[in-house]
Parts: sequence; C-alpha cells; structure tokens
Amino acid sequence: MQYTETIVKLSDFDYELPDSAIATHPPEVRGSSRLLALDRKTGDWHDDWYKHLSDHVRPGDVLVINNTKVIRARLLATTDAGAERELLLLERHGETFDPHRLRAMYRRHLRAGQTLRVGGATVCIEELYGDGTALISSERNLLELAHAYGSVPLPPYLHREADETDLERYQTVFASEAGSVAAPTASLNLTDDILASVRAKGVQIVELTLHVGLGTFMPIRTDNVTEHIMHSEYFAVPAETVAAIRHAKATGGRVVAVGTTVTRTLEYCASDLLAQDAATALHGEANIFIYPGYTFQVVDALLTNFHAPRSTVLMMAAAFAGWPQLKAAYGHAIETGYKLLSYGDSMFIS
Repeated sequence: MQYTETIVKLSDFDYELPDSAIATHPPEVRGSSRLLALDRKTGDWHDDWYKHLSDHVRPGDVLVINNTKVIRARLLATTDAGAERELLLLERHGETFDPHRLRAMYRRHLRAGQTLRVGGATVCIEELYGDGTALISSERNLLELAHAYGSVPLPPYLHREADETDLERYQTVFASEAGSVAAPTASLNLTDDILASVRAKGVQIVELTLHVGLGTFMPIRTDNVTEHIMHSEYFAVPAETVAAIRHAKATGGRVVAVGTTVTRTLEYCASDLLAQDAATALHGEANIFIYPGYTFQVVDALLTNFHAPRSTVLMMAAAFAGWPQLKAAYGHAIETGYKLLSYGDSMFIS
C-alpha cells in the first residue's frame, strides 16, 4: 500500500452534523441536488449543481461508475409460533454462488436448525456465527424471495421504513448486477441526460462492479486507524474498463471515480490497472482501507457524497482532498444548507 508513515487518529476526523442537515429522502427530481466543487490543490471551492457535472470534466477523461444493483435485502420472517424475526441478506461474493444458501444478519433470538416462513417459503437457519450473522437456506432462490417480499435496506440513520419511492431512488439508473445491500450513493443522482452531457464533452464512461456490503459502513472501533480491519467486498473490472483507464493515463486524461466504491476498487487494483501487459478483466475481494497518508495511484478526480463523521468513507475523502480542505468545505456546506449523507448533495474533488 502507498502510505507515508504517520499517526492517524480517528478522533481527529470528526465534525458536528446536525440532524437537520441529513437528507432523509431523495430530492424530488433525480439529478436536482447541489454540487460543491473543491480544488484539493488550492482548497478553493464553489457552489454548483449536480446537473452541471459535465462542466467539471474534460475531453479525454474517463468516468468510472459502479453498476451494482441493490437487492431488497431486508426480510421479515415468522417463527412457527408466529413471532417476527428480521433477516438482512448480506452482499454477494464471488463469480459463482449458491442463491439458495446465503449469509444474513439477524435480529432477536434464533437457533441452528430452526425454520422460518417468508411469504409462504421455508427458510432454514443452518448455522449461527458469533458476529450476529447466520447461514440460511431455502428451496426457493433467496434473491428471488427477497425481490418478492423484501424491502430496501435503508441506512439506519434515516430512522424510517423504506417506501415505494425508495424502490426506485435507492438504486442507480444503470444498476444491472444484483448483489449490494447498500447503494453506491454518489451516483444516485446520475441521470441519462447528465451522462449524455458528460459523453458529449468527450468523456468515456466505463463500468465496474463492486457489491457494497454493510461492513463498509461499520464503525471504526479503535482510535488508532491502522488497527482497523476493513471488510472485503467482491469486485469485477471488465477488460474494456482496464483499457480505457490505461489509455487515459497514457494520453493525459483523468480517471474520474464516481464514489468511494469505485475509488476503493481502482486503488486496490492499481498495480494491474497500471501494468503494461494486455488488458484483461480483473476480479477478486477488495479490502483496502484508505486514510490520510495514502498516495492515490489511479484516481485523479472524485465525485462523492458528504459522509458521516468518523467513517471509513470520510477518511477516504479526507485522504484524497486533504482533511483541512475537506473539513472547511463541509463547514461551508452545513452553513449554507447542503444536505448530507446517502440521499444528500455531492462534492466534485479535483
């Protein structure tokens, strides 16, 4: 990993986030959110709109998006006695997997061998683990069961149940590869029109897949950041994306990452992406934890949301922008009425 030797304390990456600044619902119209443009070299910023994204990219750039699709991972099940239990399917891993046997988080007491009912289907608790997760199985495809009877796994800080709006809006317009339990939120406001305006600017748009897991948003439980162990998430980068990134790097274009999930994938694959051999598809499990002191090797610009205090994603943004510049920009955003977190406004950091 490309880190300078430094002491990084979690307690240094805090800021006051009032409840009134948290976006509890998506904007009424997709793509109508605000955009704060930050120059990480000078620390200067200016206010703009997300729909003007094409003004911030250049001919020859490559814009990289995450095509993962959020599954309706939250399932309400009942025991034989009629008691309610909540299951939360975890993200998909690997090129191949058995959709009849998946791992899930659970609430309330369960025991190995117990059976539950979900929409007329039987779900068996095969094994319990010590971390609050279980291996569950069903004769019915669990992803199909979730699609039929599950609900959108909204972040808990929204303090509300998912509604019909979330079925559409907690999903990108280009989502195609089912497997995430949290959205790649920086791209929730991308629309076909915005993407078309970016292409018209002479920017190539390419895709990769990283299935976002709950571990991405798990709290860091040690003040010494280097002691935190990052959750692994499955990724796949097509050969076409590898070739586009190499071409941009060779011809002076920038690699613009849409979100921290894309950034994590690209930086994890940096040595392969920057190699001189034939471009081939990449896949694996990314567990890179990026915090200040890291030297970015692939990503040149970042479109990202405003993140929660003390989170791994905030630390990644701080590593890219520089914490003093980022913290000042966050202060400006809160003072001027930006909305933060998953359904909120965004930043373009270059």
